[in-house]
Amino acid sequence: MLRLPVVSRLGRQLARFARAEQGNYAVIFAIALVPVLSFVGAAVDYSRAVKARTSMQAALDSAALMLSKDLSSGAIATSQISTKATTYFNALFTDKSALPSVTVTATYTASTSAGSTIQLTGDGNFTTTFMKIAGFPKLGINASSAWGTMRMRVAMVLDNTGSMADAGKMPAMQTAAKNLIDQLSALAKADGDIYISIVPFAKDVNVGADNYSKYWIDFTDWDAANGSCSSSRYTNQSSCVNNSKTWTPANHNTWTGCVVDRDQDYDIKNTTPTNGNSATLFPADQYSYCTTGSSAYLQPIVPLSYNWSSLKTVIDNMKPTGNTNQGIGLAWGWMTLSTGDPTNAPAKDLNYTYKDAIVLLSDGLNTQNRWYSNASQIDARQKKLCDNAKAANITIYTVQVNTGGDPTSGVLQYCASSSDKFYLVRSASQTVSVFQSIGTSLSKLRVAR
Repeated sequence: MLRLPVVSRLGRQLARFARAEQGNYAVIFAIALVPVLSFVGAAVDYSRAVKARTSMQAALDSAALMLSKDLSSGAIATSQISTKATTYFNALFTDKSALPSVTVTATYTASTSAGSTIQLTGDGNFTTTFMKIAGFPKLGINASSAWGTMRMRVAMVLDNTGSMADAGKMPAMQTAAKNLIDQLSALAKADGDIYISIVPFAKDVNVGADNYSKYWIDFTDWDAANGSCSSSRYTNQSSCVNNSKTWTPANHNTWTGCVVDRDQDYDIKNTTPTNGNSATLFPADQYSYCTTGSSAYLQPIVPLSYNWSSLKTVIDNMKPTGNTNQGIGLAWGWMTLSTGDPTNAPAKDLNYTYKDAIVLLSDGLNTQNRWYSNASQIDARQKKLCDNAKAANITIYTVQVNTGGDPTSGVLQYCASSSDKFYLVRSASQTVSVFQSIGTSLSKLRVAR
């Protein structure tokens, strides 16, 4: 009898347990917790792996770019690429705790139709924290980066005006320009990788007296100013003709080789001259400082070339003379980068990517062009020219050699492709280091992804 209440009570508890549902929820939750935690853990592992791969990609990109620059400048030999690639990557990779060991492979391909290329590949194993419970203790991570070298064409537009004779500016510019040729030529791995043209300017530019028979020279104004009258009393065409005399223009082979600005608006464009459209032609000018040979004060323009010694000889022969017309120098710098007459830049191979640049150095403010003797009017015209050249993807560097306390040139600042491409030189001796900086910037342009 004493046991009956105990048995009865136990029976009631068992019956209640059989009917209870709370335990079912606990069991179901316990069973479901394993995959839920696995998914959350997998997401955490995956997020960390993605972060590590992003760091790997950034390090590979930077290492490949640095290698491309080294190869372009000749700083390393191709046999050093693999070792240098690993060194650069290890210095740049910031997530070594997630990927303690990454194997970097470098592949260099030279002289393809698209230029030389370098490709870096990184492979590593990410150690998981949660996914190893599901049988994935490691995740393989890889990334790659490829960079190559572009071809480059650079027009050096150099002030040869009279004020360049002061404060050692001319010899400093000559040294800087020749050093830039050496710096850029070192980037070339094959003929045609780098081309350079030279455009000396004063108020005119010298296109070479031996071009006197070319259709793109307009002798209309020259004929009116250079010749003889049937009466020696008259020394110009208008007075001769107005007095019913006969004017005979001089032989064009006596032209000294200089031209002035083209008709507007062709003065601010690189339009190829057209026979029969006089506005597109280049008006001849009998400028006394233009002659032929090394004795010429204003040296003739040198079209794009990779004859480095000849380019430097022209620079050595420069002499300061005349007034300042930056616009005509810049216009002809652009012309030398253009195919067709008058400078006939070599055609660009469609299998390559090209970068075109102009380096314009001047020591003063504009003073004279064909149309104006007012600096603000000349500057306004030059700004339009610069807008057109930059719209044609020409990168423009400008240098003002300001040793005499002149105002900082607004037009040179405006014409530079960006603020970091305008250089203000207060001492002639700074010109060399400035040109070296420009060369470094140009070497970066030669490398592209």
